[in-house]
Amino acid sequence: MTISETRHGTLPDRSSNDLVTVLVTGASWPLGRRVVEHLRADDRYSVVEIERGVRPDGTAIDVDRADLPCIDLVIHLVPGDHDTLAARGRSAAVGTPELLAEATRRHTKHLVVLSSAMVYGAWPDNPVPLTEDVALRPDFGFAFARQLATVEQLVDDWRLASPERTVTVLRPVPAMAADGTSSLVRALAAGMGGRLGEDDVPAQFLHLDDLASAVVLAADRRLSGIYNVAPDGHVPGSRVRSLWGMAPRLRLPDRVGEVVADLRWRFQRGPIPPGLRPYVRSPWLVSNGKLRAEGWSPTVTNEQSFVEGTETKWWTMLTPKRKQELALGVMIAAVVMTVITGIDYLRRAYAISRSASHDS
Repeated sequence: MTISETRHGTLPDRSSNDLVTVLVTGASWPLGRRVVEHLRADDRYSVVEIERGVRPDGTAIDVDRADLPCIDLVIHLVPGDHDTLAARGRSAAVGTPELLAEATRRHTKHLVVLSSAMVYGAWPDNPVPLTEDVALRPDFGFAFARQLATVEQLVDDWRLASPERTVTVLRPVPAMAADGTSSLVRALAAGMGGRLGEDDVPAQFLHLDDLASAVVLAADRRLSGIYNVAPDGHVPGSRVRSLWGMAPRLRLPDRVGEVVADLRWRFQRGPIPPGLRPYVRSPWLVSNGKLRAEGWSPTVTNEQSFVEGTETKWWTMLTPKRKQELALGVMIAAVVMTVITGIDYLRRAYAISRSASHDS
């Protein structure tokens, strides 16, 4: 997808009695609350909130107010709300066609949509850092990233249908906060730096406050194009381990390390989306230079965001049933390690015995 970057809109010069109407989907989750708070503090805006962006049956956008003949701006945050979508078994693209139809009917000129840096995919040959002009390669096994790529294409098609429309697509790295770290981000954070027998990949962690400020900037300036959202720099994998309080790395045989890694992944806190593991095995670091050039700057570092967003360790949140499963898994891992070690010992002993017989 290519979104035009040649035209930036600006907020209309209106009187205090002629406010800019902005519709915010996903207004009830932690990012949405922050964005709405910013907008309500600005007397230029009249804010209309939608919790999820779709009706309970998931078929249509819920904007039926006759007193809203025009919606100037739409801020579509629903696609990034992974946990709500997962809990309802819905695709990130659900509701977007209906929202775009409503935006057309209400004469909307600008749309801000929340995507994710995960649409780039996690591949060993990724450039470091990734810039907005890199082709999208979402991992085939990770449905959420592919769905977000679909959302981006839908909104670009909407933009191309009228020369008066502009679109901002924001691609943030994992966003965290004490009150708003999703199970997806917790799973990523727990997986990064915890891979036994393997090299750790560097990571980036964004604070929700900084992501909210990027959303508001995109709305204020009506930025046109794609923008990565990330703090400056990154955190080495070894540093992620230390921030988690993990023990020094224990090097294990490859087969044993794979079994242990599978067990650790299985028992992370919360639901683990299929296909997520490549994102803790290969780099997908992004550049924030383009958004910085528009006047945005992060206020919280990668490490500060990580510490705040993971203050409660994942293992303290396990249910009793999960703890029993984890104990069983540890026991199975111990048995597997013992069997593999025993087989390796017998193999070596047999080889030595054959060598001694041959020498005699």
